[in-house]
Amino acid sequence: MEHDVPALLVRVGHSPQNHGSLGVVRSLGRAGVPVYAMVEDPLTPTAVSRHLAGRFVVPTTGRERPAVLVATLLRIGGAIGRRAVAVPTDDEAAVLLAEHAGPLAEWFLLPPVPPALPRTLTSKEGLSRLCSDIGMPTPRACAPADLAHLVAVCRDFGYPVVLKNLEAYTRLRAPVVGHTTMVADESELLTLVGADRAPSVLVQEYIPPPEAEDWITHLYCGTDGTPLVVFTGFKVRSWPVRSGATSRAWSWPNARLAELAERVCRQIGYRGVADLDWRFDRRDGLYKLVDFNPRVGAQFRLFESPGGVDVVRALYLDLTGQQVPRAEQVHGRLFVVGQLDVLSATIGALQERRFPTAVLPRTGLERAWLSLDDPLPAVAEAVRFGITVVRRVSRPLRGRRAPAPHEVAPAAPEVATAVPAWPPRH
Repeated sequence: MEHDVPALLVRVGHSPQNHGSLGVVRSLGRAGVPVYAMVEDPLTPTAVSRHLAGRFVVPTTGRERPAVLVATLLRIGGAIGRRAVAVPTDDEAAVLLAEHAGPLAEWFLLPPVPPALPRTLTSKEGLSRLCSDIGMPTPRACAPADLAHLVAVCRDFGYPVVLKNLEAYTRLRAPVVGHTTMVADESELLTLVGADRAPSVLVQEYIPPPEAEDWITHLYCGTDGTPLVVFTGFKVRSWPVRSGATSRAWSWPNARLAELAERVCRQIGYRGVADLDWRFDRRDGLYKLVDFNPRVGAQFRLFESPGGVDVVRALYLDLTGQQVPRAEQVHGRLFVVGQLDVLSATIGALQERRFPTAVLPRTGLERAWLSLDDPLPAVAEAVRFGITVVRRVSRPLRGRRAPAPHEVAPAAPEVATAVPAWPPRH
């Protein structure tokens, strides 16, 4: 591939330990592309990668006015000195790039996605409405108008239920939950939400693990709307257990799911990279769309073609006017987020009182952090992760030394104890 055009990894918000960002730098950097990145500080794992051509320390929070963020991107574009392919790695960045594509086009190459579409897709309520409009199955969901409505909806759905922050930017400014959270009962619900009379959350039906399989689809839709690469995989584990980000996944063939993902993108007119989460419901035999992320997924390096094309390279090739080779995905690849998967496997095994499954390394293993040709990011991540562990372990001790009512954290929510069957049953 020709690699003269640079690329910029675009981030909004504080997430220095995002392994998807590092994956973008490694994927394009190994192909010879000059890759630049917006980073929170000079010592994030992404910032110390040997494949990075340059870093811009921009510690954004997501609370900035869009005009400020656009001006920052334009200054970065001017510093790079030539037009670059912009790669969003979070929902807020995807929304920003789509809604301000006009002025940003001076310095950045962007897919022609409809400007309002990413905001709709990143809104959990918007996605639910969109699925209803196009006839795509999705778990039953509702965005309550106030606290009383929230309590009523949860009672109607029946506990446990799933809570998600409702929209991009709002989840950074006023998060109700730290991540997708399973709520076991009304007491736990009120502890999480507090006295907020209008909580910005989506309540979603909970599909119990024995009846569910978690699947992922990563794809790139070209500038003409054609899905140029479509990959499918099976989520083995996540952290937190059963409710968080993927910690271990397999690249697994699923023609039915690939067809569904293509159909969704065609019907809504999507362009660009996308990461879709699905839940297969054995009760009715349907794949239900859970999330549509209009940006690079953190585990995108799970997937590639025999020629080494992943969704980020497909984006780069298409936007720089090069042909994207059409090929099937490499099946049987494994993606692991080391320390998080160890936690997930250990806690899941303790809850189930069994030995953890699917833990051994194998051929085709792609690690989120550790890489022999790029070792420093793993070191940086180990240091940050260690500091996080020490802070959390010492938190009760600090609380006992200087107890204060406003500092007492609520009890941790219970975690689902069941795990999905492996391998997939269908």
